[in-house]
Amino acid sequence: MIRVFVVDDSPFVRKALRRVLSADPGLEIVGEAATGADALARIPEVEPHVVTLDVDMHGLNGLEVLRQLLAWRPDLKVLMISAHTRKGASATLEALAAGAADFIDKQDLNLMDLDRLGRELGERLRALGAGVVRPARSVTAAVSSDSLTAAAPLPTRSELARCELCVIGASTGGPAAIQALLESLPAGFPFPVAIVQHMPPGFTKPFAARLNGLCRLAVSEAQDGVPLERGMVVVAPAGTHLRLGSSLVASLSVEPRSTRHTPSVDVLFRSTERARPGRTLGILLTGMGDDGAEGLSLIRARGGVTIAESEASCAVYGMPRAAVERGAARYVLPLATITAVLAGLGA
Repeated sequence: MIRVFVVDDSPFVRKALRRVLSADPGLEIVGEAATGADALARIPEVEPHVVTLDVDMHGLNGLEVLRQLLAWRPDLKVLMISAHTRKGASATLEALAAGAADFIDKQDLNLMDLDRLGRELGERLRALGAGVVRPARSVTAAVSSDSLTAAAPLPTRSELARCELCVIGASTGGPAAIQALLESLPAGFPFPVAIVQHMPPGFTKPFAARLNGLCRLAVSEAQDGVPLERGMVVVAPAGTHLRLGSSLVASLSVEPRSTRHTPSVDVLFRSTERARPGRTLGILLTGMGDDGAEGLSLIRARGGVTIAESEASCAVYGMPRAAVERGAARYVLPLATITAVLAGLGA
């Protein structure tokens, strides 16, 4: 049974969360709080596996509560409940960088749709509480603690020298992992980077803007018809698939509508067959589900270099596991090692 503690200053939200979570036989609500101060006092007493935490609260806000909770127990899994506003998106991204494992957008969920809310939250909380997840804080910490002396083989310089494009896919835990990876890249990084990070609308643009302020490379949300150039990083806009053409021109489309996620990692990865067949570096990072496994398999089959993040540093070992199980990943490496390998390119 996964023990859940709910923190939200809205009585309506707490009631909705209590109703849907109580209906899940795998979850147990062990407490709730309407203020950050009350949460900090009560959570250590009941020791939950997962905390749902409202980003925007009166008094101590969600970010301040998150930092104190992780100072008390760094391995605590915290899922942020975010408001769909510019301020809410910015605070949520800061929370993910500070160690929150994941977030849910209140507007995207629509709290009146309790069935959908239950399915979405249940899936996230079961993954977080089942021991599959490590918090995003440990992912970023791994950048300094892991080393290149791991037993796993590493991509050779000759392999990487053939590449002309890097594509990256991620979901749960991805924002912190992507930030750690991009912050390490030198200004002379030799090829463009295209990223799909599963996020609801309204979050990818501030995510790209935040990365742009932290990295040596120029990071932006992808725009339709704009070609990618060396050292340029683009993030697929939420709600739109990103493809790359033969001239590395970005193409945005809502089709296909049948994918579970929009943007889809598989859609981006499959487009590399036309963009740079045999000359693509594909990287699949932490996340739930199997999006990206098929596309990574195609990149490898065409002669590209494929890397999946190992379970050791994943926030959720779902997407990388699916890729490994189907033989799509030539290399399986912890985030710190992937980061170090890429940081050596163009330095």
